Formats: sequence, structure tokens, C-alpha cells
Amino acid sequence: MAEPMSPEDEQLITAQLGRMPRGVVGVAWRCPCGKPGVVATAPRLPDGTPFPTTYYLTCPRATAGCSTLEASGLMVAMTDRLATDPELAAHYRQAHESYLADREALGHVEEIDGISAGGMPTRVKCLHVLAAHALAAGPGVNPLGDETLAALGEFWSRPCLEERDA
Repeated sequence: MAEPMSPEDEQLITAQLGRMPRGVVGVAWRCPCGKPGVVATAPRLPDGTPFPTTYYLTCPRATAGCSTLEASGLMVAMTDRLATDPELAAHYRQAHESYLADREALGHVEEIDGISAGGMPTRVKCLHVLAAHALAAGPGVNPLGDETLAALGEFWSRPCLEERDA
């Protein structure tokens, strides 16, 4: 599910987020340049707070892109499609179950049992979570996460690769 976070990863994630990461159990997806782009987070933060967001998007370009897509009304359109497309709704429910299984593998937290993230399984309320899940789990697991990634395009191509080569 995730590879261990190195001290360098922690520094990069801190710079990406503008704060120290909380409850990170590892890097769930890396950008082609090698930087962390999605972290896996414990279902209970160190201060005891339940935290349902297992996959947390840290890549600044992907985060900005998701915010732009959210502002465009994409979440409403996706939610509307869930109500009219039974096949999409069934695949999205499977994504919800996959997300819950991944989180449960990290630990059980009664307060958030059965609650995933991003609005799953009946609505879309956060494209950042859906993109993070799609990146961490790979193509075909979260259909609306895959659609979000397709809408983002190759967000890592500029300036990310140039920064590595500089």
C-alpha cells in the first residue's frame, strides 16, 4: 500500500503542504520525478483524532488542478451521473469498499467504521481524495478518481521534472 517515508520525503512533504505532515505511514504514490505525491495516513492521528482520509494528495500541481476542477462544477456533474448510471454507481461503491479495506489494514477506528472519504459511495465531495486514491490504488479501482486524473492530464510534467534536473 505504501513505502516507508524517508527523512527526505518528510522534508519534501512538509514543503508541499506548508506544514509538518500528520500521521503519515508511508508514501503511497510518487511522481515520475521521484517526489512523494500521495501519502497514506493512519486512521487515527497521533493526537487521537479519527482521520478517514487514508490517501492524502500532497503534490502541489495535482492539488491545484483538483481545486480548479472542483471550482468548474465537476463534482456536481459526477454526483448527478452516480444517480443515473447504475454501472458507474456500482463501480464507485466498489472503490469505497477498496478504500475501507486499505484503511482497515492500517488499523480499526470505530468512530469512522464504514465511512470512507471524498463522498464515497453516494456522492462526490472532494476530487483531491478521489485523485489520491486513484494514484495510490492504480487505474481501474476508482472510476471517478480515474476521470479526475484524466481531466488533470500530466500534471507532473512541468515544472516538476525540470526541478529535478536543475
